[in-house]
Amino acid sequence: MRNQNRILSILLSISLISLFSIRAGSVQAAAAPVPQETVTRAMKTASEFYRNQLAVHGGYVYYYSLDLKERWGEGKASPDQVWVQPPGTPTVGMAFLSAYAATGDQFYLDAATDAALALVYGQLKSGGWTNSVDFNPRSKLTAEYRNGKGRGKNNSTLDDGITQSALRLLIHVDQAHQFQHKEIHEAAQVALDALLAAQFPVGAFPQVWTGPVPQVPAKPASFPKYDWRTEGRIKNYWDYYTLNDGLAGYVTTTLLDAYEIYKDERFKQAVLKLGDFLIQAQLPEPQPAWAQQYNYDMQPIWARRFEPPAITGGETQDVLETLMRIYRLSGDRKYLEPIPQALAWLKRSQLPDGQLARYYELQTNRPLYMTRRGKQYSLTYDDADLPRHYGWKITSHVKELEREFNAVKASKELKDEPDPKWLLTRVKAILYDLDDQGRWISVSTGERLVGQPKFPVKTRYIASDHFSSNLETLSEYLQQLKSN
Repeated sequence: MRNQNRILSILLSISLISLFSIRAGSVQAAAAPVPQETVTRAMKTASEFYRNQLAVHGGYVYYYSLDLKERWGEGKASPDQVWVQPPGTPTVGMAFLSAYAATGDQFYLDAATDAALALVYGQLKSGGWTNSVDFNPRSKLTAEYRNGKGRGKNNSTLDDGITQSALRLLIHVDQAHQFQHKEIHEAAQVALDALLAAQFPVGAFPQVWTGPVPQVPAKPASFPKYDWRTEGRIKNYWDYYTLNDGLAGYVTTTLLDAYEIYKDERFKQAVLKLGDFLIQAQLPEPQPAWAQQYNYDMQPIWARRFEPPAITGGETQDVLETLMRIYRLSGDRKYLEPIPQALAWLKRSQLPDGQLARYYELQTNRPLYMTRRGKQYSLTYDDADLPRHYGWKITSHVKELEREFNAVKASKELKDEPDPKWLLTRVKAILYDLDDQGRWISVSTGERLVGQPKFPVKTRYIASDHFSSNLETLSEYLQQLKSN
């Protein structure tokens, strides 16, 4: 009954705000702020639903059916399974931390702590995480957990931000507890030590590790001299240097968080070493950009069957952003030197519609795609029949990168603060969308979703990324109210 009254109070507040804005008929009235109490009540109602109704052992998956009988991560989740890969447990946990910072309400720290402990349970003996955690010791979905309650593989992975996002949540929850939560603090330190041990001498990281990596000498990047279409495939490509799926940016964020929170110089030095690798990994003209995956000779190599050796639009943009962050950290201009050539390459490589191809053929720079027949993939220059499970084109951020580069060169900070009017409008929409059960419901439009659930169009479901994004936005709004 108390929860129902709270929801009715929220809905009444929203209705009165909307009515006042319409009747007043002025810009000033329409921009009237939402009362802090209305926002905090909505946050608490939605968060209590998410934590009390959806958490399994403190953790979360990507999506839930409205009747809560079905759960999905990368495919259907088992009853005792939670997801590590974003937007799973770490994403929800970080949103709870933002709410705690904005409100000071212990409820949110407790919820974030539960999420962190779910990740502690699933930490691998190798120190990192795989994409999910299963709390049923008899399940075939477990891995070799550090607590001895799982069995299976011991593959700590940096793919898709998995270990990075788990580690960031642990680091920030550790800080919120003033480093006094022994279990979380220990897990964070084990993971950070393992991450440092997984860095190659050249500064690169593998996609996956099970222990310390080989001590391989550094080499500058070059194009393979063999026929890359048919030769040079490496089965365990995940053991080699990788930049796939924004690894450079994800790892840099994690290490910088650790450096700021623990004041340990090792983490700063690891970031600088990663920057040195990024300089070395830039291919020469006519493609002064970066690949997804490299062998120890610093040549682009195959990964999965639909991931050829190629120059990549997405990883190149991530590398440029990362190099600028490392320059701001170090002040060493060597981290800026690769950028002008790479920006010029990005400009001339944009597709007619302004997007970038994921892949560009080595040396010719032709956009490179795949066709699929069953399990067979074939290279093509034609984008008319692309497999739907993969993103073959990406958004170009060349203008934003140029703007940031000019600011970096001029030693200026770019302020990325949202327009207060936009934030207020977004807050009102979020409050309006909260239903009478404290849920934000998503509706499938047929778009490609993380985890690729096969939701028919107009399917209504609950999504962790939607909840987390809304909670982060409401928390940001409260912080803005405090500062005004």
